[in-house]
Formats: sequence, structure tokens, C-alpha cells
Amino acid sequence: MNSTSSPGSRSGLPGRLKRPRLYEQLAEHISNFIEAQGLSPGDRLPPERSLAAELGVSRASLAQALVALEIRGRVEIQHGNGAVIREAPTPDAGRSADSGVRLQDRTVDELTAAREAIMAGLARAAASNPNAALRVAMLTDDGTARNFAETWRCVRHLAGGGLLADLDDTIAKQADVPESSAPLSARLDQLAHRIIDGDQSGAADAVAGILSETA
Repeated sequence: MNSTSSPGSRSGLPGRLKRPRLYEQLAEHISNFIEAQGLSPGDRLPPERSLAAELGVSRASLAQALVALEIRGRVEIQHGNGAVIREAPTPDAGRSADSGVRLQDRTVDELTAAREAIMAGLARAAASNPNAALRVAMLTDDGTARNFAETWRCVRHLAGGGLLADLDDTIAKQADVPESSAPLSARLDQLAHRIIDGDQSGAADAVAGILSETA
């Protein structure tokens, strides 16, 4: 009796294809939209609320896609202006940038600035999380922010992982963690309340300089 086997079980065939995450699909879709509409550097994308409704996705997923495009240099997210189109990077420039970066060759200041940029994107995505109860859970029972490690764990959870979380994991191994201090506690409290209020721009602004807060 002849035995049969499924195509996926045959020796030598490739494994199961990795499906792109939603925010990656969104980023590609928005990039194609930019090209199709002939948008030029300086032009703005529609507001996030209307763009998310038009695409049929959550604002959290859209925020992650926009941050991914910002990292690629395709858009710049500006306070009060939304996502602004930038000059499209050339493929060669992108490859040289990707292949030439070694974190151990970077200065502390460079690593700190890079991680704060990543953290700003995660904070923006966390503030766009539609679950208000989860956002409020960032605070302790007495209504204050938790310490840096616990606050950032909450931000990461609200942001939903993805590319920025992977980058944060990588660079966090090289960048310093701020020591506990009164200024840091005040900044964490500001960050938590901006996220709770759903203020994406305010949450991103609250991250600026947070890694260098001292007593």
C-alpha cells in the first residue's frame, strides 16, 4: 500500500512562512499609499483617528506602523502636525546603515539618545491602547507611578510588542538605566498620566531626557 504525505512534510521543502505582523503590513500599505498619492516631503498624512478608521485598524496598531515608518526615515511624527512625509531613503543607503551599525562601537550618549527615541515610540503606542482600564493600571494604589522598571514594563505591555520592543530589548543591554531620584519619579508620573489620558504626543515628550534624570 502506497503511503501519502502532505507537501509540508517532504524532506527538503522550506518551513512554514513567517506571516508579517499587522503593523508591518500597515507600514507597507501606508508607504504604498504615499507613493500612489504622489505625496512629497513636507506633506502630511491624514490624522491618526481618521486614518485608523479608514484602514479599519486600532490606533495602537496604526501608531506602531507610523513609528516603524519613522525609523525607516519615511515619515517624521511631529508634535501638533502628525505624520509628515520625508524624502524616501535610497535602498543602498538603508543597507549600509543596517550593516554598519555595531552598538558596542557607540558612545553612551548615542545609545541613550537612540533608546529614548525608541522609548518615545513605545510610549506613543501605549497611549493609543484602547483599553483605558489597562492604562490606569500603570499607577499604584495610591495613584502614583511605579519605579522605572515597573513603569516601563507596563508601557511595553500597553504598546503590544513588535519592532520597537525588539529594538528596545537590544539597545537596553548597552544603555544605562537611570537611578531612582525625585526628578525621575516626577517624570515617570508625568509619563504615566499622559498615557492614561491617551495623550500620544505628551507621552512621547515625557520620555525625552528620562534616561539621564539624576537626583
